[in-house]
Amino acid sequence: MKRQFLLLAFLVASMGIAMAQKFMGGDISLLPKYEEKGATYFDKDGNKISDVLLYMKAQGMNSMRLRLFVDPSKAPEDHKKQGVCQDLDFVKKLGKRIKDNGLSLLLDLHYSDTWTDPGQHSVPAAWAGKGVTEMGAAVYDYTKSVLQEMKAYGAEPDFIQVGNEVTFGMLWETGHVYPSSANRWDNFTLYLKKGAEACREVCPKAGIVVHVELSGQGGNVEPFLQRLSGYSVDYDIIGLSYYPYFHGALSTLGGLLTRLESTYPTKKIQLVEAGYPHAYYPSDATFNYKATYSDTEEGQRKFTADLVALLNQHKQVNGFYWWWPEANEKGIDWQSAVTDSWYNCGLWDNATGKAMAALYELKAFVDDPSHDGIQETRMSTGEKAQSLYDLQGRSVTASSKGVLIKDGKKFIQH
Repeated sequence: MKRQFLLLAFLVASMGIAMAQKFMGGDISLLPKYEEKGATYFDKDGNKISDVLLYMKAQGMNSMRLRLFVDPSKAPEDHKKQGVCQDLDFVKKLGKRIKDNGLSLLLDLHYSDTWTDPGQHSVPAAWAGKGVTEMGAAVYDYTKSVLQEMKAYGAEPDFIQVGNEVTFGMLWETGHVYPSSANRWDNFTLYLKKGAEACREVCPKAGIVVHVELSGQGGNVEPFLQRLSGYSVDYDIIGLSYYPYFHGALSTLGGLLTRLESTYPTKKIQLVEAGYPHAYYPSDATFNYKATYSDTEEGQRKFTADLVALLNQHKQVNGFYWWWPEANEKGIDWQSAVTDSWYNCGLWDNATGKAMAALYELKAFVDDPSHDGIQETRMSTGEKAQSLYDLQGRSVTASSKGVLIKDGKKFIQH
């Protein structure tokens, strides 16, 4: 019995970040650019920070997210000025830095040369003119090649987004869909499946994320996921974007999380993008939340604390990533700025370079005492009680080896 306990302890320790109960960090896809340009970072007390990544880790962050474009050199010039530069070489280097420092990595595949979101999903220049079958093959080949290179470089992702904010599909026009319409769903789900297939082949331990956002104040998420179920799309994690100035009050997010946990009990949920301003409320905002949370450092802090408290009420939420936390113009010559405008929803003050109070609220997500060290596994109606799961909550076969979960209990199978 003692030998079994020691073996279990050794296996748990050897798995490192994969055993983390919850994952918290940010999308730091522009951090090397800020560092190259001379951005100066300080903690809240004005002490200079020598390594921003390690400082964020010290504040409880254990995971980071990176976006990847197919060929960002082909992006429109105005998009390049907004931060589109992440090619495979860039992402491999930053990804290895993340992994070498003991954090997990969420890779965000855009399947485009530039930004993708509910309003734009352009086909990469290299894939232009391809038919549906060829496009599916391109998704598979590209995904497989990217993951093989990252793995060989020491930057293997732990989570992989097959597309970015795909509420309305991807690879338009052949993959352009709407939640309430049958328009091109066969094409779109083919692309998702081909991406997932490559992920399973190259990085079988990685969690696959389908990333949607709360367009229509969250009303499009559920019909979208119902469609995916109908097409038997393979994925592990429901990824969400939540920006209150676009998506509405915290209660909107909370209600959606409750319904998703009930409808999809075997899926984990991650908030893969979130943010709130500490200055200058966004001019393109569609929802005014300033009466509840002012666009000040204190307003941002209070919003962050309340968001973390909400997420901690939901057992299936195991990931939370702040969007663009590294934004900081302190010390940068405005004539060689990283982007063409300041982003004021980051976790550093652009004027002083000091860490915002919100940064120090995030740790409460991973320190949540209501969760124990074993991720909860629930079963949907009709699922056999003897179903097996790995430590990320994914269903596995009876022949699987290692530390597994059966009926909510952890054991080792040799």
